Amino acid sequence: MKQQTMKKKALVFLLLIGIISMLSDFTHEGARSIYGPFLSVLGVSAFLVAFTSGLGEFIGQTLRIVTGIIADKTKKYWSLMIVGYAINLLVIPLLMFVDVNIWQLAIVLILLERVGKGIRAPAKSALTSFTTPHLGAGKAFALQEAMDQFGAFLGPLFVFIVLQTQTGDELSGYQLAFGLLGIFAIMTISMIFVARWKYPNPDMLETKTLPKGFKGNKSFVLYMVAISFIALGFIDYPILAFHMGNNHLIAMSYVPLLYSIAMGVDAIAALIFGYLFDKVGVIALVYSIIFAILYVPIFFLFNNTLAIVIGVVLWGIAMGAQESILKAVISKLVSKEVRGTAYGIFYTVFGVSWFLGSMIVGYLYEISILAIVVFTTAMELLAIFFLLIYHSKQQNHKTKELDV
Repeated sequence: MKQQTMKKKALVFLLLIGIISMLSDFTHEGARSIYGPFLSVLGVSAFLVAFTSGLGEFIGQTLRIVTGIIADKTKKYWSLMIVGYAINLLVIPLLMFVDVNIWQLAIVLILLERVGKGIRAPAKSALTSFTTPHLGAGKAFALQEAMDQFGAFLGPLFVFIVLQTQTGDELSGYQLAFGLLGIFAIMTISMIFVARWKYPNPDMLETKTLPKGFKGNKSFVLYMVAISFIALGFIDYPILAFHMGNNHLIAMSYVPLLYSIAMGVDAIAALIFGYLFDKVGVIALVYSIIFAILYVPIFFLFNNTLAIVIGVVLWGIAMGAQESILKAVISKLVSKEVRGTAYGIFYTVFGVSWFLGSMIVGYLYEISILAIVVFTTAMELLAIFFLLIYHSKQQNHKTKELDV
């Protein structure tokens, strides 16, 4: 009976975290879907747009190792959530006041949005991980990711509708969209206070924990190597959007709509692969990488609308599968006492690798599209190689435990 009660509490808590994720992604993914064209209208150069995007991701990801350690040391998960989400989301409606005369402010606000995400991300992942003993690691992170991406699907769609119905000039349309997204920012922060009131000590949900830290944890190190290659070979959506615009493959007003579709696919893939992870373990991640290998040649080598749509759908499948499984594995590798730090390290390794991979892809784009395909395929195949080694070691460890 007690086990069923704890399972119910864990599920309700996870749903609250999921609602927070859904509302926040509605807000910041809706905004991110138009950052590029908004900055372009303000007169910002293509190089500065790319630099801002890359720097934002780099700062937001590397900051997480610090905020992860803070989460573990202080156990102030809710404080980090409130501060992080407030910065992450409340800067977005401020963008409605930016015009061509103060375009520098737009760059500062966009960078601050990423800083806010860097503050709250390890705490949110740790909170989600506390439910995994009762719900299953794959299912827990898959449900949270699915709700997260449902918001990421609706946000860009909402922005697309706002832009399509706006009768003023292009800049005023973007400003209106940012202002309306502020409503959902306030809703998100309100939900955090509700969740904090109902679950003041969420780490108590996980009563049994793993006796694993970082010392001598070779599996954790091997896993970090594998995900670094996954990130190196995975292309971010702004680069896909740039390719669409550069080759005039689709009307630019439909770019946020296509991103919205990718996020919807992402949500469904997260649920399927999360369930698969609980059945077959990290092999589910290997399956997801196959989709990551396939979308690049289809998207970049066939210059037609159908290939673009298929490529983006495959990109969404790979993204959803990986974002649910990657974090689920961490919950099985280290104890809850150091899990915030573990997620901080994970995000930093993934973020730095993604940043480096994006820079390499951007450089190769000017040389050869085929070179992009070769590079990304090679990185993902290396990721599979290290994941299979990791899986083999995990299986050997389980065999030894059974023999004892």
